[in-house]
Amino acid sequence: MKRLATLLLIVSLLFLPSCLDWFLEKPTFVLKEVAVTRISLTDINFLFGIEVQNPNSFDLTLRALEYTVYFNDREVGRGRLEKEVRITKASSTLVKVPLQADFKSLGDPVGMVMAGKDLKYKIEGAAFLKASLGSTILPFSKSGEINIRR
Repeated sequence: MKRLATLLLIVSLLFLPSCLDWFLEKPTFVLKEVAVTRISLTDINFLFGIEVQNPNSFDLTLRALEYTVYFNDREVGRGRLEKEVRITKASSTLVKVPLQADFKSLGDPVGMVMAGKDLKYKIEGAAFLKASLGSTILPFSKSGEINIRR
């Protein structure tokens, strides 16, 4: 009987990291701001402010964020943020993520960025989340229009 109990405990502990999916209410990701931080002859650097809303009754840690950004249905670039950010329970946290794009990948949107006009965007990727119940990878996608600050 002790062997069975020990075996069940070991099996439970092996599957515990995936238990977060059972209890997790998925956080939402909303692009709140885009700023141009640097412009050169060949490229442009952006800083995206992504609001992560945690609807859960427990804290989450955003361990990493991988993302691809599109302007007017054209891929601008990809990035990865590997800075841990705590998202407290039942709250929102603004996460700043950088992106460097060359002018060739931007194409027509360059004029809109320079003029400060609204731009159609899509940002998608995966969030690597951790909580006391385990870890999970959560895909996300958000699109809309936004005005880029210079």
